[in-house]
Amino acid sequence: MAGETVITVVGNLTADPELRYTQNGLPVANFTIASTPRTFDRQANEWKDGEALFLRASVWREFAEHVAGSLTKGMRVVATGRLRQRSYQDREGQNRTAIELEVDEIGPSLRYATAQVTRAASGGGGGGGNFGGGQQSRPQQQVQEEPWATPGSSAPDAWSAPGTSGASYGDDTPF
Repeated sequence: MAGETVITVVGNLTADPELRYTQNGLPVANFTIASTPRTFDRQANEWKDGEALFLRASVWREFAEHVAGSLTKGMRVVATGRLRQRSYQDREGQNRTAIELEVDEIGPSLRYATAQVTRAASGGGGGGGNFGGGQQSRPQQQVQEEPWATPGSSAPDAWSAPGTSGASYGDDTPF
């Protein structure tokens, strides 16, 4: 949406994502990302850590179940999403404001690690996930498709026409 503040944060999870369900059965996962800037001090000839940013984050629906089943404490992640500000009263009655990240995309950082990606079983939601909610978990499924293939298609690559076996479009793109 226009006017929203979209940011990308790289940092480490301070704890395992906490998966909960709303009264309507909608899954939500909450977690904190700690991002610490590092700068090189030329005079001391060493790297120095700056002040850490601890950013609360949340994901919803089937995405929340995927995050809770995939990410763990200490894992370095790259997350992008929209900043949300909310106001509330604490236990002492003081007005407080919290800024949180509503995550659109998140994954492990591959700078210092490797990852094996497994496609989740389809929730039948046509790309938007399963909005029916209420399911406690989804089994993971090993998919033997090319990584660039359209999910569920038998086309060998993104440039092949549906229903053909590797037909070429020549110089014209199919879109």
